[in-house]
Amino acid sequence: MIEPLFWLGLSLLLVATSLTAVLVAAIPALQELARAARSAEKLFDTLSRELPPTLEAIRVTGLEITDLTDDVGEGVKSASQVVKQVDQSLDSARKQAQNLQVGTRTIFVGVKAAWRNFTRQKAARRTGDRLSSNEKPPLTLREREVPRQENRRINTEVYRANDGYNDAVSWETNFDDKD
Repeated sequence: MIEPLFWLGLSLLLVATSLTAVLVAAIPALQELARAARSAEKLFDTLSRELPPTLEAIRVTGLEITDLTDDVGEGVKSASQVVKQVDQSLDSARKQAQNLQVGTRTIFVGVKAAWRNFTRQKAARRTGDRLSSNEKPPLTLREREVPRQENRRINTEVYRANDGYNDAVSWETNFDDKD
């Protein structure tokens, strides 16, 4: 009988030793677990303090980015309107330059025609035909009725209706032919 009690005591002793060894080995692990729990508690406290303001800052930043995007879009629209205005101004300046060129050419042609007219030699005056009205002898009725040769038109000089007014460009060069 002693033998079963011995084995029972020995088993209890071994179980107690095993439990003591497990407890001794578990104490540092439990201490580390306690430290981890304290660290987690500190982390959760920090998160509860810092996370709401950070989330609010992120939300405000998103709103500011949206506002900036709208401002940039308006700036692009404004820039495109400025570009259109500059383009219209360039077209207007081009048209004004063309009008100025035409005006300058017209003035130049007018001045050239005036200069030629001013500098051409005057035809010799006929002194006998240009007497004043008191110096001329009175004409008889027959002399008045007879047409003078210098007043008659030659067939090539007969004026035709609308002759010379159809060609708008020819007026610029017609004065060159009469010199």
